Amino acid sequence: MSRVFAYCRVSTTDQTTQNQIIEIKAAGFTIEARRLIEESISGSVTAKVRPGFAKLIEKMEAGDILVVTKLDRLGRNAMDVRATIEQLADLGVRVHCLALGGVDLTSPAGKMTMQVIAAVAEFERDLLIERTQSGINRAKAAGKQFGRPPVLNRAKRAAVIERLDEGINITDLAREFKTTRQTIMRIRDAALTSQQNT
Repeated sequence: MSRVFAYCRVSTTDQTTQNQIIEIKAAGFTIEARRLIEESISGSVTAKVRPGFAKLIEKMEAGDILVVTKLDRLGRNAMDVRATIEQLADLGVRVHCLALGGVDLTSPAGKMTMQVIAAVAEFERDLLIERTQSGINRAKAAGKQFGRPPVLNRAKRAAVIERLDEGINITDLAREFKTTRQTIMRIRDAALTSQQNT
């Protein structure tokens, strides 16, 4: 007979998994206390590095069933969820997600559902990248400067180059201009590159 496990996750310690447990019981699953894994950890952490989820993987065997209320309990994004479900399927564990009507995500119908979800997630990611790039290009065309502003303004950078030409060492210049040696070296390297290109 299949053993039934439940994995309930919340993002912060001031939240509770109680609603998830009630939802699982209302769906008709009876979970023994030792087979209920509760975890307070951010959803941005991949499932494979969550301590509670690792403990769950160690306990489960082929033929077992894992119940979750929502897909996001299993991973931080569609790709992570898919990897987690594939890992469980390789162990012979069936995964039931209540938010998807209790479908077994390791079954053919469940795999198709996961492929559709992954395709939608990839499409959304591509759209986001496209919109971001369009925004950057529009801002550049409007003359917006990107990145951090220079530590030293144009006049001070010119003064650094003059002092370097006088033979002042980098450490002393960093102290004089109240900056780092790396900043002085970047100014020196930029000046050398500019001279070579002219």
